[in-house]
Amino acid sequence: MAKDECYLIKPLLDRNYPCASYGKGAALYDMDGKRYLDACSGAVTASIGHGVDEVVQAMYEQARKVSFVYRSQFTNEPAERLATKLAKQLPGQLNHSFFVNSGSEATETAIKISIQYWQERGYPEKTFILSRWMSYHGITQGALSLSGHYERRQRFEGMLDRPPFLSPPYPYRQVREMSGVDYAEELDHLIEQIGPHRIAAFIAEPIVGAAGTALVPEKGYYEALKQVLNQHDILFICDEVMTGMGRTGKELAIEHWDVTPDIVTLGKGLSAGYAPLAATVVADHVLEPIQAGSNLIMSGHTFSANPLSCATGLAVLHYVKKHDLVKRAATIGEKLIEDLQEIQAASAIVGDVRGKGLLIGLEFVKNKATKAPFPKDAQVAAVIVNEAQRQGLLLYPSAAGLKGEGAGCLIAPPFTLTKEERCELLGKLARTLERVEKQLLGAET
Repeated sequence: MAKDECYLIKPLLDRNYPCASYGKGAALYDMDGKRYLDACSGAVTASIGHGVDEVVQAMYEQARKVSFVYRSQFTNEPAERLATKLAKQLPGQLNHSFFVNSGSEATETAIKISIQYWQERGYPEKTFILSRWMSYHGITQGALSLSGHYERRQRFEGMLDRPPFLSPPYPYRQVREMSGVDYAEELDHLIEQIGPHRIAAFIAEPIVGAAGTALVPEKGYYEALKQVLNQHDILFICDEVMTGMGRTGKELAIEHWDVTPDIVTLGKGLSAGYAPLAATVVADHVLEPIQAGSNLIMSGHTFSANPLSCATGLAVLHYVKKHDLVKRAATIGEKLIEDLQEIQAASAIVGDVRGKGLLIGLEFVKNKATKAPFPKDAQVAAVIVNEAQRQGLLLYPSAAGLKGEGAGCLIAPPFTLTKEERCELLGKLARTLERVEKQLLGAET
């Protein structure tokens, strides 16, 4: 379609994007027949790959029954069943699901539930939500206010509520070795400054995705933070929109630490991209005072608990369990990280490889010895992602650097990635980096 005939607003208004035709497994095809290996599951979403017949059939069968009911008029069987399934799969007492359409909506709902929880208990002054720099919780106003993603905040800073406060766990760029206790002391100091009587909750991604290129905190980090939160009577909201439902080799990424949050947000992998679906899941003790009080959670959207989306989520979770894909994500991810570390050793610009399971980050630097980033106007992440796409490889750009001045990308293929596809991914990535390094570092071609 010619530019002057296009009425769709795209991410870059003047860019001609290839038009997707169909997908199968870990591959997508455009209208010209070109094949792309989806090494990032779109936006770390298509966890079971494209074109899974079992999921498509479940969607068709539900659409024939009913595709929409309004939540204040009816409940529906798929939503009830999905909530039950999540209660059985998730750890601790995370038993109650509020279904929405996107991760941003899940964050907004988690914020409201945490504040309402304290209202119902007689503490209306507890409205403050703590968060970290180098984080991303969504693009809506409340979620963006809590996000420490410098670039995405910049345009809207004037209308955003309270910026994040805590520093992120960032082993690659720490000037000194830090333990969970060090971060816990910082958290405790901030709580005392603000006043624990004003703070409702702390929100964090267990492994930072788009804002930090798969930052993995040290062992003991969340255990130490949770102890401080418990001491000050503050809820822990765990943002598992990107990491949840098996992406890191466990149902929830927070299970890599010995911690159970009070509220969890899910998205992306919950429906694996087959339908818009996300969830805010709350523990028994969070819901109990609301049930005993107003008996109403003041949140919701027209398409909340949509039966078609929930039937899709059920089919996805059934497929994941049937094929033991969470364990597969852990196994494949471990091998893929080893392979990527070999590419790192041969590359002049890959400074760090990190992650868990099939959420893996590559941070790019101009100088590996000093870890100096490329100039921001070099747009390194975009250059690499665009070159990879020309090579038939899809990568997801991400921020890096303590103040967002760095660049990285996420490698997060479907859990169904085959050995042949892993080799294809590595080969195309190596060619991409070789071409980009010559361009960025001025090497002779």
